[in-house]
Amino acid sequence: MIDFTKLDYLKVGNEKQKRAFQILYQYKIFEKLQKYSPVLAGTIPIEIDIEESDLDIICEIKDQLEFKNFLIQTFSEFDLNIEILVINGTESVVCNFIIEEFPIEIFGQNRPVTQQNAYLHMIAEHKILTEKGEEFKQKIIDLKKKGIKTEPAFGLLLNLKNPYEDLLNFLK
Repeated sequence: MIDFTKLDYLKVGNEKQKRAFQILYQYKIFEKLQKYSPVLAGTIPIEIDIEESDLDIICEIKDQLEFKNFLIQTFSEFDLNIEILVINGTESVVCNFIIEEFPIEIFGQNRPVTQQNAYLHMIAEHKILTEKGEEFKQKIIDLKKKGIKTEPAFGLLLNLKNPYEDLLNFLK
């Protein structure tokens, strides 16, 4: 199984993954976020991304305001959009900006990254994709190209009532 907590797998991945690694390395994104245990989550690591997919970087934070100020200082060269939102009952910092051709989303919650839903969903989806094969993967990508978000796309193909919760059952 791929260790998604490290970026090495991107170096030997598909062209978009290699380019993502190059951007993250060149701009020292993970180096700058190091104290927040950053992990790349979402569709690019598991190769179900579409053209407009972003680089989702999840972080473990203790203080939302401190993290927001850190992001403003650290990434001030970019046009930042930062919000503090309540997601599933948890205060979260969401920061969006663009580096070259990649939309970037940095997401921080006061919980270890490997316990955040973005990470857990990605691991469950990777497991399902591995088991179901290339044809299933292509169906997910086709649904995403039609505007359906990732978890609902899995939900449609797997007949899940609540895909955001039900996907977590695949980790058991």
